[in-house]
Amino acid sequence: MSNIHEECGVLGIYSPARTELAPLAYYALFALQHRGQESCGIVINDDGLFSFYKDIGLVSEVFTRSVLEGLPEGNMAVGHVRYGTTGGNGRQNCQPIVVNHIKGRMALAHNGNLVNSLELRHALELQGSIFHSSSDTEVISYVITKERLTAPSIEEAVNRAMDRIHGAYSLVIMSPSKLIAARDENGFRPLCYGLRDDGTYVVASESCALESVQARFIRDLDPGEILLFSAEGVRSIRDHCGKAPKKTCIFEYIYFARPDSMLDGLSVHRARLRAGERLALRHPVEADVVIGVPDSGLDAALGFAQASGIPYGVGFIKNRYIGRTFISPGQTAREDLVRIKLNPITNVVNGKRLVVVDDSIVRGTTSKRFVDLLWEAGAKEIHLRISSPPFLNPCYYGTDIDSRDNLVACHHTVEETAKLIGANTLGYLPVEDLPYLLGKEEREGFCDACFTNEYPTEIPKVSGKSRFEYKISEGRGR
Repeated sequence: MSNIHEECGVLGIYSPARTELAPLAYYALFALQHRGQESCGIVINDDGLFSFYKDIGLVSEVFTRSVLEGLPEGNMAVGHVRYGTTGGNGRQNCQPIVVNHIKGRMALAHNGNLVNSLELRHALELQGSIFHSSSDTEVISYVITKERLTAPSIEEAVNRAMDRIHGAYSLVIMSPSKLIAARDENGFRPLCYGLRDDGTYVVASESCALESVQARFIRDLDPGEILLFSAEGVRSIRDHCGKAPKKTCIFEYIYFARPDSMLDGLSVHRARLRAGERLALRHPVEADVVIGVPDSGLDAALGFAQASGIPYGVGFIKNRYIGRTFISPGQTAREDLVRIKLNPITNVVNGKRLVVVDDSIVRGTTSKRFVDLLWEAGAKEIHLRISSPPFLNPCYYGTDIDSRDNLVACHHTVEETAKLIGANTLGYLPVEDLPYLLGKEEREGFCDACFTNEYPTEIPKVSGKSRFEYKISEGRGR
C-alpha cells in the first residue's frame, strides 16, 4: 500500500478503418488506472480532425456514457492516465496534449520524467515559446514541433527530438495520418504493443491493457526504438537503440505494474513472488499467518508464505470505490483515511503472530496507520517485511520521490523505524537480492538508483515537482 506514485500510463490505437474507438480506449485506460488516478484523457482522430475530452478524476468518473457517446468514430486514438511528478494536478496539466502547428496537428501522451526539462524549457522560452502547463510533457511537444519545421516527416521529427530530450519517456504521438510510439534509450518505463483480430494495433504502457481490449501481445518496444503505424503498415526506427545501457525501473516489478502484466518478457507476478521468497530467507520469523497489504504486497506475501511454510491469510479488505467524489468530513470529525480504505479481518488477525508484507516504506506514516489497525484488531505480534530495499535517494525518472528530506530510512535505523511504525521487527529486501526478482545474477538491465544512488544519467540541478510553477510573489509570475 505504498504512497509512492508513478507518473502515468499511455495508450495508442491505430485502426485500418474508421470505427468506434472511444469505448476501446476507455477499457484500456481502465486497465491502466493503477498507474495514475489524478486525471485522464482521450483524443480521437477522425480523418485529421481531432476531438478530445480530458479532466481531473478517475476514468470511470471522467468518461461517463454521455461523454463517450459524444466522441466521434475515427481510425486513431491516444489516451492517458496521470499522476504528475512534474507540475501540479490542475486541469491544465491533463493529458494527452493537443498541439496545432504550421505542419498540422499533434496529440501526445507521456510517461516518465526528463532530466533536462528545465534547460529545454528555458531555451524555448527565450525563443518565444509560451507554455500553458507546468509539466515536462509540454516541453517534449515543443521540441518535436520545432524539429517538425525542418524534418520531412513526423517520425523524423521525433527521431531528431530524441537527440535533445534526456531521461525517462515512453511516448505515444498522433499526427493526422500516423501513430508513433517511442521509448527512451535506457527503457526506464515500459511500452508494448499488440494486435486485435480486426487488424487494430494497440500500444500501451502494460500488456494488461492489451488483454483488456482483446489485443494479442506482440512485443515490448526496445529501449530507443520508435515504432510507426500508418496506412503502409508498421515500421521500426532503431537509430537510438543500443546507445545506452538498458535500465528499466526495478520498482515497476515491485509496485507500479499490475501483477498480470509482462514487462520486457518478465512476469510481474513472478517477480513479486520471488521478492517474498527472498524475504523469508533473509528475515525468517516464527509466526502464525502471513498477510499482504493490498494490492502490491499480496503477491510477495504469498511468496513469503510458500517459502516459509507459514500459512497465507487474507488480513485486509480494501475499499476500491473511493474516487474524487468522496467528501472528507471536517477537520474535527475527520476519520483516518486508511480506516476508510483498509479494514483488517479480525478473525484472521486476533491473537495471531503476524508477518505483514508490504512493497515499501516512504515516510512511514502509512505503515504506522495500518500497523495500528492490526494492533486494534487484536494482533499478538507484528513482523513487517518490505519487498524492496530502503528508499534513500530521489528518483528523477518518473517516481514521486524528489527529495531525501521525508524518507524515513535516511534519518532512522531499521530498528528505529520499526519502533516508530509500531512493529515488533522490520526487514527489508537487500539490494543484492534485486537481480533475483528478474531471474538475473548481476545488477544489470534495471535502474535501482533510488536505493543505491547509482544514477544511469546526469541528474538535474533542480528537480522538484513544482519547478515550473512560478509564484507572482517571487517576481517570476506570468
